[in-house]
Amino acid sequence: MRKKTSLLVLMLFIIFSLFSFRDKNPEQSWIRINLLGYPVNGSKVAVWASKSDQTPALFELIDEKTKKVVYTSLNVKPFGAYGPFKQTARINFSGFDKPGRFYIKADGVLSPLVIINDDVYKGAADFCLRYMRQQRSGFNPYLKDSCHTHDGFSLYGAKAGIKDSTHFDASGGWHDASDYLQYSTTSANATYHLLMAYRDFPAVFTDEKQANGLDGKNGKADVLDEAKWGLDWLLKMHPKKKVMFNQLADDRDHISMRIPKEDSQYGKGFERPLYFINGEPQQRGKFLNATTGTSSTAAKFASAFNLGAKLFKGTDQKYSVLLARKANSALSFALQKPGVTQTASVKSPYIYAEDNWVDDMELALASVGFAKSDLKASKSALAYADREKVTPWLAKDTAAHYQYYPFVNLGHYELAKQLTGAERQKIESYYKEGIEQVWARAKTNAFYRGVPFIWCSNNLTVAFAMQCKWYEELTGDNEFTTLEQANFDWIFGCNPWGTSMVYGLPNWGDTPADPHSAFTLLKNYPIDGGLVDGPVYTNIYNSLIGIKLSEADEYAEFQSDLAVYHDDYGDYSTNEPTMDGTASLIYLLAAKETQAKTASNKTYSLGANVRGDSTLKKVSLVFTGDEFADGGEKILQTLKDENIKASFFLTGNFYRNPKFKSLIKRLKSAGHYLGAHSDKHLLYCDWKNRDSLLVTKKQFDEDLDANYAAMASFGIKERDALYFLPPYEWYNEKITSWTRLKGLQLVNFTPGTRSNADYTFPEMNSSYRTTEEIYKSITNFNEQKANGLNGFYLLLHIGTVAKRKDKFYDRLPDLIRYLKKDGYQLSRIDN
Repeated sequence: MRKKTSLLVLMLFIIFSLFSFRDKNPEQSWIRINLLGYPVNGSKVAVWASKSDQTPALFELIDEKTKKVVYTSLNVKPFGAYGPFKQTARINFSGFDKPGRFYIKADGVLSPLVIINDDVYKGAADFCLRYMRQQRSGFNPYLKDSCHTHDGFSLYGAKAGIKDSTHFDASGGWHDASDYLQYSTTSANATYHLLMAYRDFPAVFTDEKQANGLDGKNGKADVLDEAKWGLDWLLKMHPKKKVMFNQLADDRDHISMRIPKEDSQYGKGFERPLYFINGEPQQRGKFLNATTGTSSTAAKFASAFNLGAKLFKGTDQKYSVLLARKANSALSFALQKPGVTQTASVKSPYIYAEDNWVDDMELALASVGFAKSDLKASKSALAYADREKVTPWLAKDTAAHYQYYPFVNLGHYELAKQLTGAERQKIESYYKEGIEQVWARAKTNAFYRGVPFIWCSNNLTVAFAMQCKWYEELTGDNEFTTLEQANFDWIFGCNPWGTSMVYGLPNWGDTPADPHSAFTLLKNYPIDGGLVDGPVYTNIYNSLIGIKLSEADEYAEFQSDLAVYHDDYGDYSTNEPTMDGTASLIYLLAAKETQAKTASNKTYSLGANVRGDSTLKKVSLVFTGDEFADGGEKILQTLKDENIKASFFLTGNFYRNPKFKSLIKRLKSAGHYLGAHSDKHLLYCDWKNRDSLLVTKKQFDEDLDANYAAMASFGIKERDALYFLPPYEWYNEKITSWTRLKGLQLVNFTPGTRSNADYTFPEMNSSYRTTEEIYKSITNFNEQKANGLNGFYLLLHIGTVAKRKDKFYDRLPDLIRYLKKDGYQLSRIDN
């Protein structure tokens, strides 16, 4: 009897432990998340990290208010040891698509609060603009005071006939980081990112500030005001055709921490030196840089000026003309002596050791095309692109400080958009090659971390996420979407330390509180929106000079032999905010907010995506096929003639049919999307009772796997075709959930037209629809509904039975021209 009682007590204890909300091993296991949140239909992954041997078999999502389990999943992928942890795993809850506030629970461990909605990134880009305004030199709107008004006095300009200590007005711009020196390279790059952010995502940004940064609207988005602040300073740093400066002040700035207006590091009058770009190595004190030419800095000037000229053309014509003229002279300056311009240092060995410059020339020449098409400039840009296909750090696990800068090749993105055919595909392949280098390292760990832990690793992380995003935008290939999201998640808390790397964002989460900044140290001023440097390799940290933590390390248990991060004023290597990194993050946040908005405008039915963004004039032509392909040749030729891409969802039967082999190869070669449509064209659920399944999960899985196996013979991997269209376009919520468990997204045609009736034939009596009826159903819907065909997935068939003589694909040219005439962009369903 006593044994039975003990056994009962033991069983009750086990049950209680399994369902308790209390962490089972609070010192041993953690769940890392994106503290900012996740869009409803986006990639949603957390990381399990444990110092024990435990890895959960399943996890639950628990509603914050009701405390009820709303989602349970086995989608946990173990990865083993990483950094300080013995076990890690990816917890994928992308299949959950309800907005709200939740906790993830696994093996008794609770995550921080998980927020899911399509507004999670709203206002984040504008929030980070606060840090940019706070970094302003000249007049600082945060302090409501002026500083560095005497800048600056030239050095090294003898070859241009400029005596040392000649005064040039160089007041303005941004302080580089927590110090107050200013670099043309980082300022031009930051300016370009801000201009891009406004150009690509104007709807994200608000107008709450005047041009000087003080409160008050001025009719311009604040991000454009900030970009102009950068442009105005760059104009001062390039005052004449053959005069250009690389930096203002130097590392004597680092002697002590102070508020900007108290800057007296350089003696009487607070004069700060302006370093002329002469294309030669420069030495101050005992340190000599490795400058070889004029291109790297001057080309960055040219790019920023050209983009600025384009954006201000409609609102400030005089300013636009000035910028265009300065862009030309900056490009000429860049060509004076091809090579790289490095920064100068006086008291310490730390410089911005930029070692590449052809990427800057590529962007500068690509930017010439912003004003008008320039074939010669594009060809020159392409030649530079071929000289540095992949930004070198992508293939490395280390690099010197700012050795390869910018950290992403913006030229590839801007140039690819101007090219077509094989030339464009070549540039796109350069992006893919670089991403694959990082992916080879990232796929071995649960954080998908492949970015090296060098100084400013967070800047590299943001840049890499942007490259993944641009690659997908250019190609429609979403192979690296999850990798991109993992890098974004890393910045906001899905990292070993569980902290956001952006000061104050989100304000409810763990973010930097004690950064390496005079503003916070001396005055306790918040540096809202500042992106800190990020973790570094432990061996780098141990080799640095002058680092001494000011307090106990709150992240001590998460430090490792791999990398360290400290939220401590004393650590300038991991916790110093940077202006240029923040500007890059502003672009990425604007992109993310726009993407979330776009996703929220999509339409879903029973969990399947049945319409794209209903606010955009985009249409995706979707063709399905199983037995027939009589329209294949004509469809392929029409798409080629009209220069558009479409999407083809084909069964395993179709892929294996030897008669269709040549057609499939040509569809793939032409860049069309090739996806799955089931292997045997099974009917999943009853026509009359949709909830009644006609297949088991095992049958579903095996059939779909066979479909992808058939696709593999054409070199189509599952990761290349993550959208799946169900056979007969008939499914239920269970089929949707099974699809998600396989990491795929179910899609279906947009209801409202009769396009999918193009397979019918006269003997079907009342179900038969003529080509004219089908065509009219499409045009009538477009002309009678508020949003027309915006975001439509128009489903047609690649072939039909011989009994249908009235082939709709004969009208395909007319349909495409109709859509184009009405302003629709036609693209693949995954783009």
